[in-house]
Amino acid sequence: GLKKKADTKGGVATGAGPGYQERETWTRQMDFIMSCVGFAVGLGNVWRFPYLCYKNGGGVFLIPYLLIVFVGGIPIFFLEIALGQFMKAGSINVWNIAPLFKGLGYASMVIVFFCNTYYIMVLAWGFYYLIKSFNATLPWSTCNNEWNTPSCIEIFHQQDCSNGSLSNATVTGNMTCAELEDARSPIIEFWENKVLNISSGLDEAGQVNWELTLCLMAVWVLVYFCVWKGVKSTGKIVYFTATFPYVVLIILLVRGVTLPGAYNGIMYYIKPDWSKLQEAQVWIDAGTQIFFSYAIGLGALTALGSYNRFNNDCYKDAFILALINSGTSFFSGFVVFSILGFMAAEQGVDVSQVAESGPGLAFIAYPKAVSLMPVAPLWAALFFFMLLLLGLDSQFVGVEGFITGILDLFPGKYQHRYKREIAVALCCLLCFIIDLSMVTQGGMYVFQLFDYYSASGMTLLWQALWECIVVAWVYGADRFMDDVARMIGYRPFPWMKWCWSFLTPCLCMGIFLFHLVNYKQLTYNNVYVYPWWGEVIGWCLALSSMLCIPVSLLYKLFRAKGTLRERWAHLTSPVWGAHHLEYMAPDIKSLSSLSPGTDDNKVIIFESVM
Repeated sequence: GLKKKADTKGGVATGAGPGYQERETWTRQMDFIMSCVGFAVGLGNVWRFPYLCYKNGGGVFLIPYLLIVFVGGIPIFFLEIALGQFMKAGSINVWNIAPLFKGLGYASMVIVFFCNTYYIMVLAWGFYYLIKSFNATLPWSTCNNEWNTPSCIEIFHQQDCSNGSLSNATVTGNMTCAELEDARSPIIEFWENKVLNISSGLDEAGQVNWELTLCLMAVWVLVYFCVWKGVKSTGKIVYFTATFPYVVLIILLVRGVTLPGAYNGIMYYIKPDWSKLQEAQVWIDAGTQIFFSYAIGLGALTALGSYNRFNNDCYKDAFILALINSGTSFFSGFVVFSILGFMAAEQGVDVSQVAESGPGLAFIAYPKAVSLMPVAPLWAALFFFMLLLLGLDSQFVGVEGFITGILDLFPGKYQHRYKREIAVALCCLLCFIIDLSMVTQGGMYVFQLFDYYSASGMTLLWQALWECIVVAWVYGADRFMDDVARMIGYRPFPWMKWCWSFLTPCLCMGIFLFHLVNYKQLTYNNVYVYPWWGEVIGWCLALSSMLCIPVSLLYKLFRAKGTLRERWAHLTSPVWGAHHLEYMAPDIKSLSSLSPGTDDNKVIIFESVM
């Protein structure tokens, strides 16, 4: 095929053909940066990083964190964006660079689909809390609602009980100290009895919570209308959803620092504990957190990069984005811990007793702290509005990445005017139907299954490991560095190449094996243990993405013809797109003028240039 193309137009290839559509690009480069910030800066930065930092020795945690950022985070982040930009394709077709490994694309599509499905639940809960915040008294601050139980108590007086002499004295109202042990705060009751209305276990689904279903519907509709027109419109919406959370974070920080007890909370967050560096768990936590918060292995970064101009400087972008991402994580720790410190001071307990991570921080610890402040509804509304925006842009880009991958499978020949709009509608609808299982009374158990297995650290590490192997060893790290140089105009620092070839795969492999060895059964609140069949479902979710790679690899090898070496050579030679032939054409012209000869000469030169 190359020979024929090289004959035409004196070496300028015309592989475009009639079906070749010009891919849309970002209106401005800033749109791309903002979308990446919106995607990568999500809820994990606010609710996971501060907690990990506090748990793993405060300021010391930054040492393993930064090391892994430079060895694993930035190299793969850059790899994904550069791949998308170079191949101008979504997460599946980008692996035309080594067609044998297209399974990588399918795996990332499976992961991002699961992510889109369960991540939206957090937004639905946040939306629900946001609506409930517009009350003069916050519904989770009092004990006299219909969902409260008799053991609900608004103010704990643990310190009166800790004296010991008062062991059976009545402390608050008519409760003895023994009863105080079992007492529950109104916020936990609001979360478990009202919002989740939680059942006894995974096997008991119960009925659907209508208020939550409406919230879920509203959020999906919002996502649909933000994504349906493609990057031209998403690129504009993201300006608001990516920057406004920072405004809210700064407002909350100013409010947090002025509260009594804030100083203790912040010291808790940063105080270094050097002994932690010897523990393997600290390094594992750092690695997993980076892979999570950099949104690596989901194929969405590839999709965003594919809308770049071919000669955009994605190397510089990768560093800017990494800085913003890690900076936000670190900064939001001050916000979270200043408020946790205030809460600990109000209740007279240690900060370690109120520090939480994940949904617990967002829907229990934080609302509780807010209810102790003056003008509580305002701070609650602000916080949940920020939560909603942080999650929404991650959701947009996740859906965007999924749709890009799907649409790239059906190029020019399926032209329909509303192709994209219909695809997005079907995707949203399918996810919504699956989400209905998560708004039932047993929904929280389903949510945790998805969270723990479908897009866990394991699946992302497996994905990243293969990405590095394919680019560095199958396609060739030096060869890819040449391609990057052709795009951005200079060669990146060779550190990237060493990372792709040796350091990052070893890091991924190490953390992956550690996860496997230290595998623990999934529990809810450390009390409810999942049944065996629940765990089987979880492993099916995890393996559904992980097995894509080896299964499709073997399938393609068996289907091909020839000896094994021929099959390998054939299946690992890249399939170039029309734009590659255009970009490479100038070199061919200058070269072919040097060697006046037969057409065969041209072909050889053409291939060597490639």
